[in-house]
Amino acid sequence: MLSEKGKYASATENRRFVWKEIVWPLVIEHNSAEFTLMQYQKKRDETCTKYGISVNALSRGLASLLQRGLLYKDNQSYFIHYRLIAYMRLKADVDYGTALHEIKIR
Repeated sequence: MLSEKGKYASATENRRFVWKEIVWPLVIEHNSAEFTLMQYQKKRDETCTKYGISVNALSRGLASLLQRGLLYKDNQSYFIHYRLIAYMRLKADVDYGTALHEIKIR
């Protein structure tokens, strides 16, 4: 997962990967704007096995998505930003850039 990119470029790459391969598919699979830490960890472990990467490579991805405002945390549950719920209902494929644009621009 990590390449010879700088620290910030690698963080962005990891954040995009976590969104595309773990968080958004998890939201679509469960058809819910909410997921638990256990659900996230299970999906993360499956994804790491599928792509042959270590869990450590993605360790900051979830926290980084929280910092960017794409996710919110309440006790043991995580929620997607409310402006992304319409996309979830349509089961649309929302990449990281689109998601970030939606929550920042409107």
